[in-house]
Amino acid sequence: MASGAGGGIFSRNNSGNVPTMRGLVSFIADLRNARARELEEKRINKELANIRQKFRDGGLNGYSKKKYVCKLLYIYILGWNVDFGHLEAVNLISATKYSEKQIGYLAVTLFLHEEHELLHLVVNSIRKDLLDHNELNNCLALHAIANVGSKEMGEALSSDVHRLLISPASKAFVKKKAALTLLRLYRKYPGIVQNEWAERIISLMDDPDMGVALSVTSLVMALVQDNQEQYKGSYVKAANRLKRIVVDGECSESYFYYKVPCPWIQVKLLRLLQYYPPPEDSHIRKLIREALKKIIDSALEMPKNVQQNNAQNAVLFEAINLVIHLDTEHDLMVKISTRLGKFIASRETNVRYLGLEAMTHLAARSETLDPIKKHQNIIIGSLRDRDISVRRQGLDLLYSMCDQTNAQAIVNELLRYLQSADYAIREEMVLKIAILTEKYATDVQWYVDISLRLIAMAGDHVSDEVWQRVIQIVTNNEELQIYAAQNILQYVKSDCHETLVKIGGYLLGEFGHLIADNKGCSPIEQFMALNGKMRSCSSSTRAILLSCYIKFVNLFPEIKPQLLQAFQAYSRSLDSELQQRACEYLALATMPTDDLLRTVCDEMPPFPERTSALLSRLHKKHTTTSDKRTWVVGGRDANADIREFNLAQNTTLKRSFTSAGPVRKDSTPPTTNGSNGVKSVADDLAGLDMNVDTNKVLKAPNLASAAHLSPDWDIGYNRLLLKAEGVLYEDQQIQVGLRTEYRGQLGCVIFYFTNKSTFPMNSFTTTLDNRSSDYLKTDIKGLPDTTILPDGQSHQTIMFEAKNVFTDPPTFRISYLAGALQALTLQLPVVLHKYMDAAELSAEDFFRRWKQIGGAPREAQSIFGLVSKNRTMNQEFVRRVVSGFKWGILDGVDPNGKNIVGATVLHTSEGGKFGCLLRLEPNYDTQMFRITIRATDESVPPVLIKMMEERLAQGIEGIN
Repeated sequence: MASGAGGGIFSRNNSGNVPTMRGLVSFIADLRNARARELEEKRINKELANIRQKFRDGGLNGYSKKKYVCKLLYIYILGWNVDFGHLEAVNLISATKYSEKQIGYLAVTLFLHEEHELLHLVVNSIRKDLLDHNELNNCLALHAIANVGSKEMGEALSSDVHRLLISPASKAFVKKKAALTLLRLYRKYPGIVQNEWAERIISLMDDPDMGVALSVTSLVMALVQDNQEQYKGSYVKAANRLKRIVVDGECSESYFYYKVPCPWIQVKLLRLLQYYPPPEDSHIRKLIREALKKIIDSALEMPKNVQQNNAQNAVLFEAINLVIHLDTEHDLMVKISTRLGKFIASRETNVRYLGLEAMTHLAARSETLDPIKKHQNIIIGSLRDRDISVRRQGLDLLYSMCDQTNAQAIVNELLRYLQSADYAIREEMVLKIAILTEKYATDVQWYVDISLRLIAMAGDHVSDEVWQRVIQIVTNNEELQIYAAQNILQYVKSDCHETLVKIGGYLLGEFGHLIADNKGCSPIEQFMALNGKMRSCSSSTRAILLSCYIKFVNLFPEIKPQLLQAFQAYSRSLDSELQQRACEYLALATMPTDDLLRTVCDEMPPFPERTSALLSRLHKKHTTTSDKRTWVVGGRDANADIREFNLAQNTTLKRSFTSAGPVRKDSTPPTTNGSNGVKSVADDLAGLDMNVDTNKVLKAPNLASAAHLSPDWDIGYNRLLLKAEGVLYEDQQIQVGLRTEYRGQLGCVIFYFTNKSTFPMNSFTTTLDNRSSDYLKTDIKGLPDTTILPDGQSHQTIMFEAKNVFTDPPTFRISYLAGALQALTLQLPVVLHKYMDAAELSAEDFFRRWKQIGGAPREAQSIFGLVSKNRTMNQEFVRRVVSGFKWGILDGVDPNGKNIVGATVLHTSEGGKFGCLLRLEPNYDTQMFRITIRATDESVPPVLIKMMEERLAQGIEGIN
């Protein structure tokens, strides 16, 4: 230990020479040569007295302070108490020499803790080093914050740490440390990381340095679990970066681990993709498919090198988890389960564990458990594995793969294993057996037998939730009561655990009268059986038995003398609760009439339907982990109600019993048998169904929303409102051009991004915010290049499908790094009239359809004038606007030649086609308009009128 500690303190100085602190070397040598603890203690006390005197005298130079603090550090590392010298160590942080500053920081991280009174003295010194241009000083300060950063220090310095992370001037190794420091602070105090940092942090996932990308991805993974909507831009970054690493081979040689390109970041990116629902955009789906296919194909050949095999398996298992998360198509699940079946039979412990874990995930998501059941014998055998982690994972898998067809076999096997299972997992086993027994019981007697047998075997490992749940179910189901009362009486008569006595006290008190006429179940036999356990039970159990006795007084008057004797005995108990209870029951039982007794001892009503406490207790252990899973241990039912980042909160145990009797509930719907083909799993990736219910996606405000539109966004928007192509936005750095084409309900928008500056745009990112997602479907067909060189151009294609009438156009966020983060939020000219086609009608047809549609509510009318009186309008302008809104102008229909009549057809995919008719009456003298629109659907006219009114009111200048 002395050698290791000394090596840590003797770090080289800036010149590369080992510092010659001969006193420290001599002191360490003396301690190493000490043959006994007493001699070591004597030498340390002598040195501590010397150091204390030196510090008291003062006048020490930086070198001497460093030497003495090093000695104190060495003494502290050896395990001795050091209660002075902390202030001198703090002062070393402000030293100008790196070697002295380094020792000061080392001492602070070891001597001080979050609540130490001296910690506030170092905040300004740490901030100074964070602002320093010396990267080594930056790193020392970051280490100190990460190791001992209190909440106050984190709040004071987190902005400086963030500045180092995003600064273009920061070296790669400084950015890595800054990202990990923020991660450490966030895990301790989540409020320290500010929401407005999200976009800038996400952009660093594109950093060319793999170490920076890895560290930032670790930070983003932690942030995403608590702020999914805020960091949703990380999804595209993760998919893109994964494809570039795996498929395109964008990874420096220094980050290859035994021929596997940076497996650490691959695992993190694959895990990050599981935190979000499957994407709708075809391009992102394609990126993920390509990466997954490459990963799975690469794993077909098992390398002989152990390290390479381990790295490859780590990536492969996470890829399998992502495939399960994205798709549960039957044939694909069959092939995955076949591959996992080989893993769970592997000789390597780690491979068996990972295979069982992945198969548990598959069981939690798959629509059918048939492929997994083929490996049931191997899974049951894992309960006797030599490694407890494998045994525990095998238990989780058996619990997840249980359904109506194999429930009895699995429960019996778990009960058989319970007798020899490790004490560390017995309570969890009891919970799972109890849940499975209740969920899949189709026979009344089987449920009672298994539940009581489980409690008898598990003993002290039965939690209160288990035996209380048994009482709830028996009380609520009449067909269970007689059989349960008979069986619990037999257990109580024998040598049984105290938990069974509790159940017996409750059930016999409630339902003992139902079996009183049976042989061996007479009232006196019930009383003698319970009373025989009284003295060996705890106070809580005795209280239950006393309550049972008062009910016996009401039910069985023939044994009242024995019951009164029991009450009298416990009325003198030293336990105040038992004494009070016995006295009250004795007074109740000896009243002249039994009217009050009958009222008090009336039959307990059924328990209200409520969520079982068993599952919440079972999953409680997963809620405190730093990396939250996107699924819970259990079958498809247990995962049905899971929403993003709300794991195991809403999960309920479905009751297999009703008041009418047991009802069979299969855990999986009927499915067809899968193919027995021999194709690889990768061959089926093209069929991945990654569609997602958009209603499940959170819609919290974000920077891409209309609330954050950039200045002058409306210039290009108005320009393209009636045109098919042009410039949407332009400034000194960037030009954003659009080219659009609409056919029926489909629209294609192609963006052109031109870098007008003299420096490259890095981490170029686009984010679409579709406020009308229920009525306007989007599909991103491509992503722009992450880097756009000076005078370079990149493009992106997005498809828009009008599902029905929508009102809010989507907004578009563009961000990139050009020294600092630059960002624009623009509104896209994707509006309802773009999906219209001009129609031609004769005057007769027009008036006939005008009358057919009728007035309100399928008619809207508006009267308005110009916004500015300085502008004018003429007939040419009005006709140009009307035709620009894709109305077919019908000349000669209206008797007044100045009026404009039009017809058009609006195309939607779900609502169908809507016929629309227009009558526009302009008054050029008063500069006023009257516009009337009728349509076959009442939602259409108000939307079209609003758009045309805004446009016409701008006057003739607004057409440019």
